[in-house]
Amino acid sequence: MKRILSLLPSTTEIAGALGLAEQLVGRSHECNRPAAVLGLPIVTEPKLDLEAPSRAIDERVRALVREGLSVYRVDAELVRRLAPDVILTQTQCEVCAVTPGDLEDALREWLGAKTRPALVVVEPNTLQDVLEDFARVGAGCGVPARGAALRDREGERIDAIARGSAAVARRPRVACLEWIDPLMGCGNWIPELIEAAGGCSVLGEAGAHAAWSSLDELLECDPDWLVIAPCGFDLPRTHAELPPLTAQRGWSQLRAVREGRAVLVDGFLHMNRPGSRIAESAEILAEILHPECFDFGHAGRAWAPFGPLASDA
Repeated sequence: MKRILSLLPSTTEIAGALGLAEQLVGRSHECNRPAAVLGLPIVTEPKLDLEAPSRAIDERVRALVREGLSVYRVDAELVRRLAPDVILTQTQCEVCAVTPGDLEDALREWLGAKTRPALVVVEPNTLQDVLEDFARVGAGCGVPARGAALRDREGERIDAIARGSAAVARRPRVACLEWIDPLMGCGNWIPELIEAAGGCSVLGEAGAHAAWSSLDELLECDPDWLVIAPCGFDLPRTHAELPPLTAQRGWSQLRAVREGRAVLVDGFLHMNRPGSRIAESAEILAEILHPECFDFGHAGRAWAPFGPLASDA
């Protein structure tokens, strides 16, 4: 059996969905699904305070990137001791997780050795990329048939939602936020998920990285729905980070806010995590946008209306 080290929450979930959880020997500091991985050694740590406010996190990340520094540290000695046969990592975003560049020092330990770990690198820019990464991880871990089956299964779930939403009378205009302070619109696969769920994305471009925006731009497009799903934040954290946005002049003028169509989504487990539950993100969006057609039971757990959370009431 291959010894697998996963440095990305999404690839850790994919490994679990492929029946490889018992072969995982280590994880990143953010990997939390499946629950069995929580006891595994952690080989990475961030160079910033993840509990800091959104603005402070953004400023620290920008400073590190400007200086040509990695946002994460890799414990090279621990990686060497774990002796993985396969390392799962990504090139999609230097902010979201450890990249191959972050691994250079650790992998240098294998130079001159008879064997070095194989790198399986995912790069999910589009929805199809996300699905193909399931097959890529499966092949890299020695279970290609399982990877292809997972790709096909999740793809069919999303296709079924798209077929169900095709008959809706009106496709609402949707703005999805990936960051709150400063404001950032979602890109990559999320506009495609919005489309599959029966909406039309108006902030962010499919296949492109998330783009910086502003409340003025949000007011200009004035969407029917506002979906707030900051990358890396759960619902309570998202709720706590809202004041810098909601205190701005013009917030209450947004159509989605005035008409009660602003929602919070767990951006840590959904939307921004291109793992084996990607179809759940499509389900969440579908039941938000078209509750008359879809009810997958995600309300209250994965998403909630804008306003006080139940735990605050």
